[in-house]
Amino acid sequence: MKRLSHSKSNNVDGSNLMSNIPKDQHNPVEMQDKHAVESEYEEMELLERLETLREDMEDLKVTTLSELIQRIEALHRKLDDRQ
Repeated sequence: MKRLSHSKSNNVDGSNLMSNIPKDQHNPVEMQDKHAVESEYEEMELLERLETLREDMEDLKVTTLSELIQRIEALHRKLDDRQ
């Protein structure tokens, strides 16, 4: 959530306006924290994807990428032969 800092400025007609400037644009520490949280989230998502991939490979009894590619090619050939 962005925090807003408010500063008064004068409008052309002399009235005061509140300027809504996101505070994190002025605070490098908050920006670093935000990037650290985003990076951790991305790493957690990647971990989840890799664990899911490992589980799928175990279920299919596939142990290497080469074996996976061979199985895919074999299934493509099998399906093509049916047509």
